[in-house]
Amino acid sequence: MRLDLMNPHVMRIVIAARPEDSISAISKRIDLSYGWTYRWVLELEKAGVFKRVGKGLILNGKNRFYSQLLGFLRAALGNDVSFHYNVLGLFGVKYCFTATDAVLVWTDGGYNIARSREYYPVFIKVRASDRNVFDFYVKKLKVYGNVFYKPEYLDDFHVSVHRGTPVDSLDDTIAFMRKYVYNFEPALEMVQEMYGKRLGVKYKESRLNA
Repeated sequence: MRLDLMNPHVMRIVIAARPEDSISAISKRIDLSYGWTYRWVLELEKAGVFKRVGKGLILNGKNRFYSQLLGFLRAALGNDVSFHYNVLGLFGVKYCFTATDAVLVWTDGGYNIARSREYYPVFIKVRASDRNVFDFYVKKLKVYGNVFYKPEYLDDFHVSVHRGTPVDSLDDTIAFMRKYVYNFEPALEMVQEMYGKRLGVKYKESRLNA
């Protein structure tokens, strides 16, 4: 493996690359300037990962460096929970966190339930028209292990943003927690205090007085 190409920019490019692509599209997906993306795509072209056709790029999925780098990423990060959250932004699909993960986002990571390192579903909504692209990345990264995605495919959906993270709206998340209040009453109380919501939740007081 070429160690001179082992850097965060190249790793993001390799993850984000599609069978038919362009430097401009990759640049937008990885949030890197066109100039820097061009530089590293050129190096990857020299290594045989890409072939340029006009303004487009053809990915050589059988290239040795490409296969080795993907294998390294899978081995190092395959069961890393934070990787599965962060890598979604490189897919270039419309998505947002929902259900238990929306609760996690709105509580600023303060409430998580029914998940462990051995079983960690990540709950997201994905636009139905992006399903094939999403499936491509899941297969590419082999996201089938202890940490895996549980996508809900919808024609379209509203996306709120909390601390830079795409997520269901706070009101929709509260409605979800109320529906499953037995599991999420402590989180409802957290949200009540964090956002000044009048939800009538007194879980902490009831527990202390029990």
